[in-house]
Amino acid sequence: MITSVTSEIVRPPAGKYVLFDVDGTLIDAVDNQRRVWEAWATRYEVDPRQVHRVALRTRPMETFATVAPDRDPRECLAALHELEDEDVRSGVYGAFEGAAELLAALPARRWALVTSNYEHRVRGRFARTGLPVPEVLVDAAAVEEGKPSPVPYLLAAKLLGAEPADCLVVEDAPSGVEAGLRAGMTVWGVNAPEVDGVHRHFGSLSEAVPEILAFAVGERSAAVRPVD
Repeated sequence: MITSVTSEIVRPPAGKYVLFDVDGTLIDAVDNQRRVWEAWATRYEVDPRQVHRVALRTRPMETFATVAPDRDPRECLAALHELEDEDVRSGVYGAFEGAAELLAALPARRWALVTSNYEHRVRGRFARTGLPVPEVLVDAAAVEEGKPSPVPYLLAAKLLGAEPADCLVVEDAPSGVEAGLRAGMTVWGVNAPEVDGVHRHFGSLSEAVPEILAFAVGERSAAVRPVD
């Protein structure tokens, strides 16, 4: 018997899906990001503290327009990429407690990474911290609109063959939370002060691990608040 092969995405048996942000959610990169932006600010002779404050809430091109409006943004971005790539090679990274156990326990094709960073850096950081990389990884190069647009999370769901309503987004930042909510997904916050709009909030990733695993296999926790 000949089995036909199609290009359609085949959806796994009934269940749920988990979409993770990376920096600040699975990987503790706060100090690394601060060092990279401080080095960039020093190169361009602007106040490192101001640059870091702006960079925390905007995308790089918006940061450049705010803190160095007289500079060529393409040159600024190239310098930032150079510094970030060097940090991946030489910086010290750590995974948040519970990340390795959580990712190892999730069913294959039930989870993805959705990041505003680039795939080669994510793979470099995951290799340094021993975390597994899933089949689906949506990075900055995969979409024209980044967070807080819902596009990155919707693309991840599509690649997994999942409906948005069956997806859980795990985030630490307001822009990511907004992206998940606009995508029509359940959104949980971890590792940071509670962000407006999240359906649940956990002080740390490790606290969320049992609930994330329960969500992934379709078990509804009594503690889950209904999604509006």
